Amino acid sequence: MTRSTDATPGGTLVLTAHPDSTSLTHHAARRLRDLLGPDDVTVAHLAQEGFDPRWTLADRRAYLGQATPGPDVLAEHRRVDQADHLVLVFPVQWWSLPALLKGWVDRVLVAGWAFDLDEDGTVVPRLQRLTVHLLPLSGTSAGSFDRHGYTRSFRTQLEQGVVGYCGARAGVTAFVHDSESGDREAVAAAVDRAAGSIATSITGTATSTSSAGTTGAPVVAQEG
Repeated sequence: MTRSTDATPGGTLVLTAHPDSTSLTHHAARRLRDLLGPDDVTVAHLAQEGFDPRWTLADRRAYLGQATPGPDVLAEHRRVDQADHLVLVFPVQWWSLPALLKGWVDRVLVAGWAFDLDEDGTVVPRLQRLTVHLLPLSGTSAGSFDRHGYTRSFRTQLEQGVVGYCGARAGVTAFVHDSESGDREAVAAAVDRAAGSIATSITGTATSTSSAGTTGAPVVAQEG
């Protein structure tokens, strides 16, 4: 497995989950990196690194306290520990996370690191220092998401059920909708707005999203 350089201490870790390096997901991660500046951000691509999302018997034993997490999980802990901000950039598949990123959540956000359980079985969050931002890319419209209740359920599942459960702060959730519209300039502009809103939240200052090369950004199929 090849692994990216660890995140800059106090910086931002951008995590993607897409097998195609020319995808809109990867383009969005690059835009965010450009807006934040290369010295303050590390982009890590789970698919290209070969992260295994399967929750195995070894993970089960670690969950039961019978073993320590595997080296790949510990490596993820180390690089998240070095960042103040974590940004998850991913295609929406079946109204939720793609399997690769869901597996990362299952294997990495574990008891003993992301949270603890006290003697009464009460959850004690441990990631209060971390702010988590979401940049989901969906082929469907914002109206469709809202009409079917998926926007609310998406936020409940991830912002409350994952981020909040671990005690991390919920940062910006910036959707890119209609990624399959075929309007390359509109999609590129939507990516710039999403990346810009997250970058502004992280830096605390308004970030210009105008950049040569954004028009004509790659538009790829994103399941929604």
